[in-house]
Amino acid sequence: MTIQFVTFGMFIIDEFYFADEQGKPTGETVAPQIGGGGTYATIGARIWLPPDSLGMIIDRGNDFPEDIQNRLLTYGSDIWHFRDDSNRVTTRSRNSYRGEYRGFEYITPRIRLTPRDLEKTRLTRPSSVHFICSPTRALQIISEIQEIEGWNPTAIFEPIPDRCIPEELPSLKAVLPHIAILSPNAEEALSLLSLPLIVTKSAVENAASEFLKMGVGKENSGSVIIRSGALGAYVMTSDRKGRWIDAFWSSAENIDKVVDVTGAGNSFLGGLAAGLSITNGNVYEDRHSRILATLYASVSASFTVQQLGLPHLTVSSDGVEEWNQDSPHRRLEVLRQRQDREIENKNH
Repeated sequence: MTIQFVTFGMFIIDEFYFADEQGKPTGETVAPQIGGGGTYATIGARIWLPPDSLGMIIDRGNDFPEDIQNRLLTYGSDIWHFRDDSNRVTTRSRNSYRGEYRGFEYITPRIRLTPRDLEKTRLTRPSSVHFICSPTRALQIISEIQEIEGWNPTAIFEPIPDRCIPEELPSLKAVLPHIAILSPNAEEALSLLSLPLIVTKSAVENAASEFLKMGVGKENSGSVIIRSGALGAYVMTSDRKGRWIDAFWSSAENIDKVVDVTGAGNSFLGGLAAGLSITNGNVYEDRHSRILATLYASVSASFTVQQLGLPHLTVSSDGVEEWNQDSPHRRLEVLRQRQDREIENKNH
């Protein structure tokens, strides 16, 4: 079986620290959580794909918690390729909350993943790959992929926030022809282009157009998808005008459904990769010129924002999977019908 999706994002154990605006600890505690952009992307794809069709490498140190191990296995043991090293600890981060401010730092050494790490594993040569990094490192990843003869995966590039700076623009321009999808969030897109950091639909649309002018994908065949929180996601290709896709929890009455947005963008892109696989690689559904794969992405994100940490998977007695006690396919149909109504209203 060809593996449909692999991420080069890392697995991280997230730790948490809470303080008030003066820096005094609040006393709130949260147990260490499964984290890492790669993990969230993998689960975003897993919502749609069986566990033996996707995968992720996890570097497991000598301190790997049993409860986290057991939680990972609930999503399917086939997904995870564990690499054990008893001489090191697992990669950990500290998420600091001080009033409205949120900080993030690594507190143990990182092990970065590369395409070479997939060799001699069942994850070798997947159909699509996802990487979260600087444009400079993305060039290195693409170079490694090109060294492997006969492998031409759909490359989904998610720029890392702290490297979405104008200095990275030359590297971004160099990597764009070699990827299929560029997907920063709105603030990252504006920052890369040295545009004012005021997120509006028109600003996002302008940013997507600017990226496409640089040439995304082979012969400009790629897509730009700018993730814009409650505004939704804007999808644009060189041969189709852009289209907005709603966030699933977009209406005011659903505001209580959004508990924590950590990992939502990552899981969005995992869902997108799954959607591209299911729809044979079309960002647009040709017959109606309506975005399709991005609907899968939006639904994946909708499950991620409902709680702190990863969504919960349960399997009924007849083998039907539910996520957060709901059906992804039900949400997909709800979102599809909503988009259809919006298109019809615009055409009248």
